[in-house]
Amino acid sequence: MIRLPSSHAAITAPLVTSSARFPGIPIGRSLLDGRPFHLSPVLADAAILPSTNSLALGGLGSGKSTTAKVRGLREYLMNGHQYVVIDSFGEDNAGEWSPVTRALEGQVIEAGAFTLNPVSAMFPPEVREQLVRSLITAVEPGALNPQATHALQHALNHPKAVNLNGLVDALVEPEDGRWPAAKLITWGEGAAIALSRYTEGSLRGLFDGDSASLPDTDQPIITFDFSRLDRNSPAIPALMAAVACWVEHVWLPQSTAPHRHLVLEEAWQILLSPATSELIQRMLKNSRKASLSLDVVMHTLSDLGTGPAQDLARLCEVAHVGRLGPEEAALVGSLLNLPAWAIARIPSLDPGQAVWKVGPDYVDIIQTVISEDEARLTDTSSRRRQAQQALAVEQDTATPATSPDVSEDQDQDTAVLPALEQDSAIDDDAWDWEMPPNVIDTRHQDAIQAAREGRCGEAADLAALGEREDIHAHGINSDEAISWLSTRAKVAELCGSPDQAIQLRATVARMGKEVEWFEQTQDDDTSPQWHRGSDPVTPTPPAEYEPSAKARRRTWPYIAAIAALAIAAGGVWQSAADDKKEQAQQEKAAAYKGVSAVNLNIDGVETETLAKWSKDGKSVVLSVWVDSEEKPKFVRIDSGDQKAQEKVAPLEKGQIPMPTRLEVKVPVEDHYEAVRMTVAVGGPQWKEGSRAPGRTIEFRPDRTAVDTETGKELKQHYSKLL
Repeated sequence: MIRLPSSHAAITAPLVTSSARFPGIPIGRSLLDGRPFHLSPVLADAAILPSTNSLALGGLGSGKSTTAKVRGLREYLMNGHQYVVIDSFGEDNAGEWSPVTRALEGQVIEAGAFTLNPVSAMFPPEVREQLVRSLITAVEPGALNPQATHALQHALNHPKAVNLNGLVDALVEPEDGRWPAAKLITWGEGAAIALSRYTEGSLRGLFDGDSASLPDTDQPIITFDFSRLDRNSPAIPALMAAVACWVEHVWLPQSTAPHRHLVLEEAWQILLSPATSELIQRMLKNSRKASLSLDVVMHTLSDLGTGPAQDLARLCEVAHVGRLGPEEAALVGSLLNLPAWAIARIPSLDPGQAVWKVGPDYVDIIQTVISEDEARLTDTSSRRRQAQQALAVEQDTATPATSPDVSEDQDQDTAVLPALEQDSAIDDDAWDWEMPPNVIDTRHQDAIQAAREGRCGEAADLAALGEREDIHAHGINSDEAISWLSTRAKVAELCGSPDQAIQLRATVARMGKEVEWFEQTQDDDTSPQWHRGSDPVTPTPPAEYEPSAKARRRTWPYIAAIAALAIAAGGVWQSAADDKKEQAQQEKAAAYKGVSAVNLNIDGVETETLAKWSKDGKSVVLSVWVDSEEKPKFVRIDSGDQKAQEKVAPLEKGQIPMPTRLEVKVPVEDHYEAVRMTVAVGGPQWKEGSRAPGRTIEFRPDRTAVDTETGKELKQHYSKLL
């Protein structure tokens, strides 16, 4: 067990969660604490980040596409990742990923410049059927009933079905099979009409070739440019279905890259299509197993409606949310379970700033940092900049310029912090700049002001957060970290806990600082205290009442005496009689994890359970998670007076299966109190009305758990709920 000196106990006690740092490419810096932010989802531990898929949202000019392209550039250059991009938006009849693709010596494939034979022998029989069904559904969603499906399967086995034209002929003029040809003609008529859109109608030339002219699979990036197509055209989901089949059955098996990315730009029109949503769902679920990340980029979640398409968005473990309107921000926050403070910031974010959520708990506001070369490659607003430059020229010719020079390359949509030098390394030191004073100077005063206004819980949280940040940034014995002891003492004093205030000030004294060091100024007697804002001006007393300099000096012995008494009181409070109790508390604090997670097999169903203690130590959230593949019929959890349960209804046609997740919140006396939860699960054979099997588990905050029936300690697991 780790033992800490008693002088550090007051610092480490509130730090029940640590600041996450993810491995991977540099992306930018946190606007909350100034630290650099790195992330390559595939390099994160699977226990922390089970899925590697990401969702990027934001309005026009928010910088979401710029960030996506910068991530792609760096993932290839630093980690050797490969990319396939479905690009359906750009300027001047060209997709916005084209400059990045050409810079990396990849291939841009424009819609209409290639043909795909969906019944090519390069695809297995089941893939051919799946691809043809997707093409039919893209143009006629209701064309495939059971009879039409049989007619299609019969036609696919015909010798003529070597290309799409031959398949249509086999549907129109079938041979007798299990059913007579007359019935097969009637059943296959709708499918033949739908496929004729690709052989004779407006979509001719995309899928009616004799061979599949597909790209090589060893290129760093391949962009399928659909920007010239009508954005409402069925060609886009049809092409997406074809590309998805190629990705799944050709690119992934043949690619030798350590990891692959499929980027969906303007993804709403892909996710809304029945022809492609099933394909995307399968890829999302199997992404880590296939060494694939789906990076979904779109404007708003409202574009997806309220159906299964939004369920697909929930499967993305990494979310990047740029500037959105208040209503849309509330919708996104609800769907992604963002904290209230993050939702409130979304409408006021600047270009290149975004709320990032990584996994279930990590939330930060990140400013993307790009170099000048990256800015030129990722510029998506050249027309807007040209219009601004034209206006500037017009104004310059009308009146003499009086404003400072502004770089012509600076663009609101792509400029996202001072650019890096081209030849500088992309690391922590290369991105170091002086943070604005308000990022650090007001944190102490904010906590103290909250305590003065009676918001004691908020004040304690602010102080604990600031202390954690400065310990990570400057070290546990730094002045910045120790200063928070005085702030916490002031908060305790204002909130009616004088004993705690005495203890904290005594800790400061034992660490070699004056008790009131934090209340002193840094430079001179006239400047404000360094942790505060400006104090109100004190009225100047009349001259006859002004105390003499000698009188002012004589007050210092009394102040020194009071300080000495405070130190002595602190020493008495921490007398030798309490040493054992204090040591036990320190050992508890060192062992404290604030979480306990175990897997249970109940009625043949693998069930993940989790207990998570709150930061203030007043409650515990108990939760259970069951994958839809386990096919549970009933799940219930109980703890004290709290209960939650769910009966899993049979899926309707087209409905996407979702995991079962339940949680309850129970009160506790302190951080170290154990809690019990009973979990009952009815498996695939469970019948309504019968009692579901269950187990009662005691969860402890030192990351242990015990089966109360057997007394056996259970093995801990990293849970998807963490």
